[in-house]
Amino acid sequence: MKLLNAATLGTILGMSGKKLALVFPGQGSQYVGMGKALYESSAAARAVFARADEILGFQLSRLCFEGPEEELEDTINAQPAILTVSIASLAALRERAQAMGARLTPSFVAGHSLGEYTALVAAGVMEFEDAVRLVRERGRLMKESGSEKPGGMAAIMGLEEDELRQVCDEAAELGIVGIANSNSPGQIVISGEIPALERAMQLALERGARKAVRLPVSIASHSPLMQRAAAQFAELVAHIRLYEPQCPIVANITGQLLTNVEDIRREMAGHIVGPVEWTRSVRAMISGGASTFVELGPRKVLTGLISRISPQVEAVSSES
Repeated sequence: MKLLNAATLGTILGMSGKKLALVFPGQGSQYVGMGKALYESSAAARAVFARADEILGFQLSRLCFEGPEEELEDTINAQPAILTVSIASLAALRERAQAMGARLTPSFVAGHSLGEYTALVAAGVMEFEDAVRLVRERGRLMKESGSEKPGGMAAIMGLEEDELRQVCDEAAELGIVGIANSNSPGQIVISGEIPALERAMQLALERGARKAVRLPVSIASHSPLMQRAAAQFAELVAHIRLYEPQCPIVANITGQLLTNVEDIRREMAGHIVGPVEWTRSVRAMISGGASTFVELGPRKVLTGLISRISPQVEAVSSES
């Protein structure tokens, strides 16, 4: 992972009359070694990793940098790890902007699934300390729900959303299955119980999908199978101190702007079960005037999705 090069950063900070959106990745973007170069190059990033280690009581930074992979992949570790790397990347970017005599002032922030909690920190809605603890609990609750009600997820490429909804409705005779993530035109993730999920994959291919690929997860995120986790998580959210956002946040569930604490709390409570409307979220930011998107965090999945949603906007990533 590296910071944006000086020329790109200078262009972003010097944009006149243009709006900047910061976006943050979700689970699945983790990999062993993430954040190590960032840690070595930025004092601000090192401070973020040190704080996360202190809060959690173990060396999360070492897990990010050295693994083992199986331990990092565990949802209870992956979620705070991704959030920490993303916030470290944001801290380093702000550090560089300050050194250039500029300020990083996004017009919008948004995150994909787990990344929404990173966006809340970036917008000043949550303290980093609270967010790290909260997403670790989120991971634990989701893991427990996955053990009680096993499921899975699959990416479907090349099928329109309306047709895929019909596919899921037909496959639902074998169990729960539905759309979990509307990532970009032609790339949608479905989630649910294994028999229904496999049937939906088969039907999608029969209806003309280019690919139907099982994702390497054992839980059905953003589906009714997460209802127990969502109810328990809502209780935690009710007691978290939230602040008014310093810039608009675009919600995963609705693709609409969140501008006050009450709306944000409702979004957080329904987030584990509700689908991620990423395509709608990106389009909402573009409609609001966003012309440059900067992805902060491991890998550059969102950068690719944004380019497919709207080739006309500029999408760059902190990831090499």
